[in-house]
Amino acid sequence: MSKVLVLGLSKSGIAAAKFLKKHGYDVYLTESKSIEPDAELEKMGIHIETGGHSLKFVDGSEFAVTSPGIPPYSIIIELLRLKNIPVISELELAYRMSDTPFVAITGTNGKTTTTALTAHIFERRFRAKACGNIGQPPCDMADDKLDYYVCEMSSYQIAMSPTLTPFISVWTNFTPDHIDWHQGIENYFAAKAKIFKAPQAPKFAVLNACDERLKNFEADGTVFWFGERKTGNCCYRKDGEFIYENNGVVEFVMPVADCPLVGEHNYQNTECAIICAKLAGIDNETIIEAIKDFKSPAHRLEFVAEKDGISFYNDSKATNPEAAIVAIKSFNNKNVVLLAGGRDKNTSLKEFCDEVKAHIKTVILIGEAADRFEKNLKNSGFENILRENSMQSAINRAIDLKPDVVLLSPACASFDMFKSYEERGDVFKDYVLSKI
Repeated sequence: MSKVLVLGLSKSGIAAAKFLKKHGYDVYLTESKSIEPDAELEKMGIHIETGGHSLKFVDGSEFAVTSPGIPPYSIIIELLRLKNIPVISELELAYRMSDTPFVAITGTNGKTTTTALTAHIFERRFRAKACGNIGQPPCDMADDKLDYYVCEMSSYQIAMSPTLTPFISVWTNFTPDHIDWHQGIENYFAAKAKIFKAPQAPKFAVLNACDERLKNFEADGTVFWFGERKTGNCCYRKDGEFIYENNGVVEFVMPVADCPLVGEHNYQNTECAIICAKLAGIDNETIIEAIKDFKSPAHRLEFVAEKDGISFYNDSKATNPEAAIVAIKSFNNKNVVLLAGGRDKNTSLKEFCDEVKAHIKTVILIGEAADRFEKNLKNSGFENILRENSMQSAINRAIDLKPDVVLLSPACASFDMFKSYEERGDVFKDYVLSKI
């Protein structure tokens, strides 16, 4: 019985451990944190250690499966390299031990909505599920005989997937993020680029024609573009319609007005999903029906409620300025109050401030980043800034201003005031709903 090491008592680590045990491996799971072992795993005969990594667990392993949160330069990864023990992601494990093709979706922003929408459409015609960074690990479903994995893939997961070759690879956009983990922006770009280039080139590559870095990127495989008309293989909007082209043959798919998602970025997400669905052979009628009844994932420009002419949107997932800019640009010619701030990522605020000036009437700042955001906004010439100490008081202040839209799009991490962006968004939603 071959010994395999699993790093991390995480959702993906647990899924990998169970899958490997089921397929006859002797599984050793090691966790650096001092937490209680999983009783279910122990009952299955999986060996577990917590509070550190021992040589007893490492030595003799055929390979190791790592959790996405463990950096490639960590001590345990370096030790495994020194011992010539291959290290792979849980996604790579599912790929190697399953015949199910991957629709792999990556990008700095937008990948979760694109993954959810693409899976929603695919489920109308195929045995397909959303998986990966969006929630459920693919190893949890690797024995389900699916037609497709529709998989959100973070740069962490791609970096540790040396042979995973998707059927379709989608790159929604590229902006600086996770620089510490990858030790540089070029490493971050290269990690994502792996599943678009040989030897891991997909059959089809789907790229953002509006992204400065991606529009000049040379992917292998047959390339399709979204956001603008380009090369005869593309999906874009013209005269209020989503239009799909394959080898220059034009199809009018559906009216933009029938798409329930809001904003330029969500229209691009929809174009991605249309391309993937068409490449998988799904007919327009099925695509239209699925898009019409799709609901945006929580915390991603999520419509919460409307009260007394004010619409409330929760975009708590916007944890960097680039993501917030996308939401800010979604509401043209409206009186918008923006709730921003949190734990600062200390990235440039120039473009953020420019878009606030162009689209936002009032900014209400909360959290640790408030001082820097206020200083940058004022330096850019934007003066209509308010400060509050809590989410609840910020919402109350926003309602008093009687805008058309109250938008929570923080442009910051959440950890100064909340456990996660999910908790931040839930607090926003719960308080808004309590006022109705």
